[in-house]
Amino acid sequence: MAFETLLSPLKVGSITLKNRVMMGSMHTGLEEHPDGSFRLAAFYAERARGGVGLIVTGGFAPNAAGRVFEEGAELVSEEQLDFHRPFVKAVHENDGKIVLQILHTGRYGLLENCVAPSPITAPINFYRPKELTPDDILQTIEDYARCAKLAQKAGYDGVEIMGSEGYLINQFIAKCTNKRSDDWGGSYENRIRFPLRIVERVREESGEDFLIIFRLSCLDLVEDGSSFEEVVELGQRVEEAGASLINTGIGWHEARIPTIAMMVPRAAFAWLTGRLRPHLNIPIVTSNRINDPYVAESLLRDGLADMVSMARPFLADENFVNKTAEGRPEEINTCIACNQACLDHIFKMETATCLVNPRAGHETELNYVTASIPKSIAV
Repeated sequence: MAFETLLSPLKVGSITLKNRVMMGSMHTGLEEHPDGSFRLAAFYAERARGGVGLIVTGGFAPNAAGRVFEEGAELVSEEQLDFHRPFVKAVHENDGKIVLQILHTGRYGLLENCVAPSPITAPINFYRPKELTPDDILQTIEDYARCAKLAQKAGYDGVEIMGSEGYLINQFIAKCTNKRSDDWGGSYENRIRFPLRIVERVREESGEDFLIIFRLSCLDLVEDGSSFEEVVELGQRVEEAGASLINTGIGWHEARIPTIAMMVPRAAFAWLTGRLRPHLNIPIVTSNRINDPYVAESLLRDGLADMVSMARPFLADENFVNKTAEGRPEEINTCIACNQACLDHIFKMETATCLVNPRAGHETELNYVTASIPKSIAV
């Protein structure tokens, strides 16, 4: 099988991507590291050089209440732009595109002052969130817009608004976490007002030539989550509000159904993207357990998506796309979905790397050279 569809260009808004491969957002731990800017520049440059069409950064909070933890990454002022510019420049110098993910954790934040639409503690957190007031909500919307404008000043090609996986935006959308009786809760129209207003304000602040990706939860996998009909409505309304691209997400972090573990079949949830795609006029991205170019090509050829997102596979092999394009897919160092050196490291506040590629995340430290005397080694 050739990979004509996977490697073909994709027009998204006013930007043309060189192929249909997205490097999905991953928190690496370098976002908070003292040398993080320098190390992220090397990390992202290698992935851009490896051929990926679009890179999404790890999540940066739009305000202090949205951080993952107390010292978590945020983009709230111009003083922080110098941290971002080196790796944005590194990606562009290697013929890549890069967007900043804006992530507000809501009740998932490991913060005493975490916030949510309603004061309901998450099963995976021990902090009870403070209920946002109407004024807090309006300010948070403005914080998203400010973050997007700062990202534009840093040179990013766009932003991804994280609206899935059970984070703050998802918490507003779902009945199980939104028990409000004001303009921001109750009916579905009220519950989606928050994400729609965010997209509108981001578009107003950034202009037309800036990518806005909305990460939309196709399947919450929690009780009283969104129905598929509601997912379709939100996708259409987000498009009307100014989104350039819909990136689909599966499952909240508290969901008990595995979505990315080794036992999950490849592309197990892509059928949902295929079901949503006919209802939209903007491109849509499918994700979760796609780690093979043959699978990726099949998904696109079968019309299930316009683009594929892979995150951990780019930890395993930064040259995934180049090897595919050069007819060497069998040489790809495949992600085995073990999560032992990526997610497990992040949960321990360590730098993410990869069990099958320990150089990932350590590009400035581990610079291998060809051995002067070759050896044959059995493993």
